[in-house]
Amino acid sequence: MNGALDGVRVIDFTVWFMGPVGSQHLADFGADVIKLERPQGGDPARGVISVKSMPMGDWNQYFLVINRNKRSMAVDLKKPGGQAVVHRLVAESDVFVSNLGRDALRSWGLDYETLHAINPRLVYAHNSGYGHFGDMTKPSFDMTVQALTGIMARLSEPGEPPVYIGMGSGDAFGGLLSAFGIVVALQHRRLTSAGQFIDTSLYGAQLFLAAPALQAYLAGDEQVARQHARRDVANPLWNVYRARDTWLFLCADNTDRAWRALAATFDDAMLAADDRFATATARITNAPALVDALDAVIATRAADEWVAVWQPLGFPVSPIRTFADLVVDPQAWQNDYLMRAWCEQVHEDVSIRGLPVGLSETPGTVAGLGPELGEQTETILTELLGYSWEHVAELKAEGAIL
Repeated sequence: MNGALDGVRVIDFTVWFMGPVGSQHLADFGADVIKLERPQGGDPARGVISVKSMPMGDWNQYFLVINRNKRSMAVDLKKPGGQAVVHRLVAESDVFVSNLGRDALRSWGLDYETLHAINPRLVYAHNSGYGHFGDMTKPSFDMTVQALTGIMARLSEPGEPPVYIGMGSGDAFGGLLSAFGIVVALQHRRLTSAGQFIDTSLYGAQLFLAAPALQAYLAGDEQVARQHARRDVANPLWNVYRARDTWLFLCADNTDRAWRALAATFDDAMLAADDRFATATARITNAPALVDALDAVIATRAADEWVAVWQPLGFPVSPIRTFADLVVDPQAWQNDYLMRAWCEQVHEDVSIRGLPVGLSETPGTVAGLGPELGEQTETILTELLGYSWEHVAELKAEGAIL
């Protein structure tokens, strides 16, 4: 079965996470993604053995999962022969994507103007830190950019340090937006035959992550920008509580009907009859006291017991699970959100994050994890670009390819 992006060729000149994960989404759905790398070590992520000083394990899941379904071509862009190879590849490709600096790209002859002249149909995507206008010299890491967006400032309890969401969330979301922009531009090219320049930034991705609260603030709701204590909330029925065994999140509207139904499930009859909580206005006014009361009664049962009681009543509620809980959830595997794939580094199937989007007719797939450095260089040169083996040998002698 062909993928939805079968026939689309992508030159992926990206490193680390945001750029490679964007092209990974394209590769998952059938695009021929050629990962362009330096012969001297390639993508620095190939050398990752730990994240935040925590060992990665016996295989480099950081690189291999992000670069799955891709082919690797190792070219030295400081060599004239290397630049000529890439320019020839550009003429045969649909997309060029990079997250490297614009000055460096220009020095290698890989700036938008140069590649557009070679292939006017080329979709050229650049992943930047802050967008293509304004100050672009600041360092851009997931956590430092998130610090600028207002997201961290509103998390945690008042008086406590701001909280970094973590998990490379901005990079992950930025990569997804990059893939989205590329697909949109390919549709425009189908209609007009014209390529174009795309910018996706880590800053823009993080701002979009904050979209609901940010929009509320732009509309004049200043309270959404502040930290809020768990005991001081606008709706105590929409809050996190500690059950006997773990935390859970209860989402109930602050209506009298909802309160009566919820209170009827408690063993404490006095709580249901408490005048401080009898109306919506009273529950808001006495929110700290109600949170304390709910803390006491919810702690008497396990989280799954409350779920079994509240879900049939129409209350959205869920235990707050850990990754250890997630990996044994059948639903995550049934929907291919988690998958198994063969890993050459350990010669066995390994668990990986899977496909966040399902298509009924052209589903994504994981045919293989990340390639070895330069693994397909010769194949791409001879079979795709038509180089003779003598020419390949000359390029190797020049040091232009690995």
